[in-house]
Amino acid sequence: MYGDEFRGRGGRGGRGRGEGRERFERSDRGFGGPGGRGMRGEWRGRWDEGGDFRGGRGGRARRGDVRAAVLALLAERPMHGYEMIQELETRTDGLWRPSPGALYPALQALEDEGLVTVDTSGGKRLLQLSDAGLAAVAGAPENRPWENFGTGVPEAHLAMREGVHQIGTAARQVAQVGTEEQKARAAAILTEARKALYKLLAEDA
Repeated sequence: MYGDEFRGRGGRGGRGRGEGRERFERSDRGFGGPGGRGMRGEWRGRWDEGGDFRGGRGGRARRGDVRAAVLALLAERPMHGYEMIQELETRTDGLWRPSPGALYPALQALEDEGLVTVDTSGGKRLLQLSDAGLAAVAGAPENRPWENFGTGVPEAHLAMREGVHQIGTAARQVAQVGTEEQKARAAAILTEARKALYKLLAEDA
């Protein structure tokens, strides 16, 4: 069944089957959603719960993008569903990470249409293109939706996204292996950083 590989991934404290999947879907509802103020109103997007920036001009998923991306990825090599999500996130520098709720219906539709076949011999659903799927890709060889993401995104936004990611990684490492004193100091550093950011916004008000 599509989506089984997400059960148990990322659930806080291991609570509940599918909690990781719920988080994926919650953090990726649309691109460019409510957003915040763009830099001087020029660009809009939003930060998700994991610290990644989503959406905005040049980073919007269009109808059919997930389907086209699946076909293009499988033309390169067979993949698992979760692997596709990771691959798309990597190729767009974190700007596009389709939710399981967007990916798995597309995979099921492609399988129903006979464009994708599934190998379950390894215990997971490994997807690959059928002959009909290969023919469909051959008819649209340049259709790689991930190449459209990031176009027109200001460098400052990309730099902020990378900074948030790096800070989050460092904070998680301290939380996992740091002493109680180090954790307390890290919490104080994060508090001061948050205050400094709000102060920066106040200067522009």
